[in-house]
Amino acid sequence: MYYIQEADKPSILANLFNIITYKEDKIILPINEESQISLKKTEKLALKTKKILDKTISKKLVISKNIKKREEYVNLLQSYGFDIVDGKWLFELLSGRILDYILQKIDAKKEEIQISILINDLTEYMLANIRQMAKEYKCVNIITNHIEKFKKIEKQIFEEDGIMITVGNNKRKGLAKAKLILNADFPQELVNKYEIYEKAIIVNVKTHVRISKKRFNGISINSYDITYQNLEDFDYDKANKYKACEVYESHINKKQTFADSMKQIERDKVEISKLIGINTTIK
Repeated sequence: MYYIQEADKPSILANLFNIITYKEDKIILPINEESQISLKKTEKLALKTKKILDKTISKKLVISKNIKKREEYVNLLQSYGFDIVDGKWLFELLSGRILDYILQKIDAKKEEIQISILINDLTEYMLANIRQMAKEYKCVNIITNHIEKFKKIEKQIFEEDGIMITVGNNKRKGLAKAKLILNADFPQELVNKYEIYEKAIIVNVKTHVRISKKRFNGISINSYDITYQNLEDFDYDKANKYKACEVYESHINKKQTFADSMKQIERDKVEISKLIGINTTIK
């Protein structure tokens, strides 16, 4: 695992000759937040980064908040086959807690709320979240293009837990009254084909979604961040230059079960610190 970040004060020499430094698990580019760099310089920095990383066995990278803004550089690293941690896997894992955070902020109770879930591909983690939500919310409504597959899940949850969920795909009525929507994996163009309640809160786990409806005055949440307790791993740069959710995700074993992952989250005292929507942040 390597972390890529900007320099605090890049030297003139390092900037001129594109000298990348690295210390332990950090790769430091000779630019800062204010640096204006050409496409040619970006390509040189990306290629030099690749050459450094090719000498290691790691393909997984965490990139600082400022470097993430350099989209051409990030895209080049992805084209070289590097796995850039983006926090989306953890977003899915924490989706239940994120909804809890929203309800706390709007002073609403689960037993009074109907939640609609937009989902086509069912993962182990999302199935576990759906099961838990079915036990806690007034009603769980699944919107999907794969009706038959989710009808089997509907039957399974009823037989094993004695709880009803609903499955459908009515674009005109399915979300027309939904105040809280968990979008597991629908892309933006598909979401916008549905009639959406104008004050809905939508949590987009996998994709960035902007609602195009003119009357929509709700919140479309596309990102988040967390706090967690891990004093042994405290590092000033990681605590300030990077998104905590990405740093934390980089240390989780993604092959462990949902239950084991949640136990780890409890041990590390992970808490949602903010939800980031279009023109809105919920703190």
